Amino acid sequence: MKNYLAIWLLLWSTVAVFAQGEIKGTVVDAITAQPLSEVTVSLEGTAFSVLTDQDGAFILNGSLPQGDQILLISKISYITKRIPVIVQSSRPLELINIQLDADVTLEQQQIGVISLSDSEITGDNDDLGNFNVSGLLSASRDVFLSAAAFDFSAAFFRPRGLDNANGKVLINGIEMNKQFNGRPQWSNWGGINDLQRNQELAQGLSASEYAFGGFAGTTNISLRASAYREGGSVSYASANRSYRGRVMASYASGQQANGWSYAFLASRRFGDEGFIEGTFYDANSFFGAVEKKINDEHSINFTGFFTPNRRGRSTAITEEVFELQGRRYNPNWGIQDGEIRNTRERDIQEPIFTLNHYWDISDKTKINTNLGFQTGTIKNSRVDNGGTRLITTPDGQEAFLGGARNPSPNFFQLLPSFFLQDANPSPNDFRNAFLAEQAFRNDGQFDIEALYRGNAITVASGGNSIYVIQDDVIEDTQFSANIILSSEVSDNVSINANVAYRGLNSENYAEVADLLGGTGYLDVDFFSDDDVNNSLGAGDAAQSDLRNRNRIVGVGDRYKYNYEIDATVVSGFGQAQFKYNKVDFFAGATVSNTSYQRNGLFENGNFPGARSFGESEELSFTNFGVKGGVTYKPTGRHLFTLNAGYATQAPTIRNSFSNARQNNDTVIGLESETITSADLSYIFRSPIVKARLTGFYNTIEDQTDINFFFTENAQGASDGFAFVQEIITGLNTRRIGAELGIEAQITPTIKLKAAASFGEYVYTDDANQYLSSDDFLGTEFIEENPEGFPEGTFVIGDGDVVLENLHVAAGPERVAQLGFEYRDPNFWWIGATANYFDQAFIDVSTLRRSDAFILDSDGLAINDFDPVAGRELLRQQDLGDYVLFNIVGGKSWKINDYFVGFFATINNVFDEEYRTGGFEQSRVANFRDVQEDNAGSGGPLFGPRFFYGNGATYFVNVYVRF
Repeated sequence: MKNYLAIWLLLWSTVAVFAQGEIKGTVVDAITAQPLSEVTVSLEGTAFSVLTDQDGAFILNGSLPQGDQILLISKISYITKRIPVIVQSSRPLELINIQLDADVTLEQQQIGVISLSDSEITGDNDDLGNFNVSGLLSASRDVFLSAAAFDFSAAFFRPRGLDNANGKVLINGIEMNKQFNGRPQWSNWGGINDLQRNQELAQGLSASEYAFGGFAGTTNISLRASAYREGGSVSYASANRSYRGRVMASYASGQQANGWSYAFLASRRFGDEGFIEGTFYDANSFFGAVEKKINDEHSINFTGFFTPNRRGRSTAITEEVFELQGRRYNPNWGIQDGEIRNTRERDIQEPIFTLNHYWDISDKTKINTNLGFQTGTIKNSRVDNGGTRLITTPDGQEAFLGGARNPSPNFFQLLPSFFLQDANPSPNDFRNAFLAEQAFRNDGQFDIEALYRGNAITVASGGNSIYVIQDDVIEDTQFSANIILSSEVSDNVSINANVAYRGLNSENYAEVADLLGGTGYLDVDFFSDDDVNNSLGAGDAAQSDLRNRNRIVGVGDRYKYNYEIDATVVSGFGQAQFKYNKVDFFAGATVSNTSYQRNGLFENGNFPGARSFGESEELSFTNFGVKGGVTYKPTGRHLFTLNAGYATQAPTIRNSFSNARQNNDTVIGLESETITSADLSYIFRSPIVKARLTGFYNTIEDQTDINFFFTENAQGASDGFAFVQEIITGLNTRRIGAELGIEAQITPTIKLKAAASFGEYVYTDDANQYLSSDDFLGTEFIEENPEGFPEGTFVIGDGDVVLENLHVAAGPERVAQLGFEYRDPNFWWIGATANYFDQAFIDVSTLRRSDAFILDSDGLAINDFDPVAGRELLRQQDLGDYVLFNIVGGKSWKINDYFVGFFATINNVFDEEYRTGGFEQSRVANFRDVQEDNAGSGGPLFGPRFFYGNGATYFVNVYVRF
């Protein structure tokens, strides 16, 4: 204890006399005692900053501010150190061998991010947008973002309520966000953790040197070969979250005397299932980078990585299913030949390559030219139960027979509530409900072998498969290029500029993955054609491709739908930064043009001719954005920052075409989104306490959303039953709140920390709605469509969706954390956190909040509508509050020239059950049907579906570095 006190007093008593302000010294690794280069040494809150050289040495001089100051020493992958100094004008201060400790909690951050990403990938509804990790990969230096990246991620908390499409992720300066939905595809660089540590984060609206960025932040991951220090690492991890095991090996040469540098990594992650049943994990990762320093001005780097991964998917479940089977239940898997098989898999194989040229024109000006290429496929499998066979009727007409009931084991007709729909069920109803309950409890899994038996019967009678496994395939090829300029105009002024291009060709099609014992599959859509003799001609409406009628497809063949999307984005960005002792400020602007066009490769029978085949209308959006910020520093310990921005951005590909799988129709009323955002922060930094309090405000207007579902209350269909595309435009939202992060180094070994966020994320206005469906074609309602709407669309009532003041499904709006960390001088550490979550709301059914709720299937007002009961039925559900406890720790040793260590974490120590999200179903949408559904004695058949969080889970990683 005396030694600890002595060290603490030494830090506080670091007083020296300076000759015209000069501080010099060296920085070394705390374990190896080797000099550390590229360490940033600065006086906190000022513009004075330098980097250490190859010997770890630095000299900070000039007109340094006098008095109490904080010397800040930081490097990626190391714990930032603060040393209090008193600047005087007498003689230089020399600090020899300042030791930096490796930040083992970075591995903790990676675990949090990767676990969250896997949950997003294996979720059944990727469009809920409940997940945001953008900008958090390098969050360990900010107390609040560190909590958000790791501890809060288990509840799918989104900082400031923003979707991860609002943040930008760059690799070697090239944007990685997908043009389809605006979100980064995290699994494309999963499993290369050891070589992802060189990251730069521009939080929120703050200035970024690489791009204008997103309003939720911008992260650039540098994968330059020369950025890695010489050495290697081998590690093995065991877990029970997404995968069961991970083995990883990496090595980097460092920059050699001949100017060459290289780095490589290989890893494998595997497991028969994660915490959720049947979610197998099969992933490999390969990484390589090589760089040649041509001379002091020019360097060329090539990076390539390929992370093929297959995962079994899970899905949201109703409260009834949860009560019967528990939170680990997953209806997607079953047993085939004694082995578990998941009928819904995601297979991602998208290699990425970058070529980068770095030109140091001078010490002040640098130009970085980047080329990127990405190709490959994303496949999502499912059971297609629409198999048919073609027959000839007695009158000589062709007709289709086939189609099978949904084979999912949690299909509503197999659940106990189906037999208890009446408020006063009969004894026979109770008997059937009991039998259904016992059958579901005792089995409840997908009967895959029954699909084979069903196909065998059909094939024996001369037919084709009625069940197959279908892959929905996205085959993207994208080329990216940009030029980034950075220049220090003077000691106080710097400018950044970027010109960028992205061109995408995206092929989208369904592919037969498995005939399930059959010999072929008839490529027509049985469910889209109840009347063979329709206005389009006998059987035409059922054809997937009128140019290739009634064809039999086999494994690997494209069927059902087949189209391309061509997309281009051209953008420019400029920014100026001004840094002075008391005030820093910046201003930036961007302009871009985005264009999309669909090219139909199949002529769909429901939408013949140019409606589905050939090129669609070309969509073009010109957008701009401005942002700026100012930081006022009354002292080195107190800072105030204000950032604000305004921008328009193009809608994503997903939200631009109403039903791209079937036709060329573009969304009616489509507009660019408008974003306004501001945040104000107070930051306090001392040798003991580091804290940030931020208030934020954000609005997003004119958003578009498209939902796909089956409903029994589609007024545009003759019987109300239809699979529809619900197009919502004019969505306006507001996010307002505050976030706090504070940590106190109360002794050299003990740190206390706290974090909290309080917000309100709501819709600020009603939105516009219309429906599209092939079931609307030829119905009497088509004449009611407003002018300008294509055939097969329908507007219910006044077309409004009542959303004002409802909450956006954006994860918990209120979170808080208390925690501590003990870091022993003998290189072991342990930490624990308690995390509180509240005010998370499920995603509402927009169909129920339109006139569909008060009108029957004939479009007439429901005569027994009760406004009071209606408001209660439409009350948005809160997921409730809960507390999760996490424990983390690790230890490292130096054995000769090797460094051995481990890192371990236990999440949700007390096995708390909680929901991370959910959504209302729209199968029944009018007042009368929803009321009847909720009145059943067995509970609602079509109640909300929920995502459940993991129980107690662990992760242990053992590594050797050399």
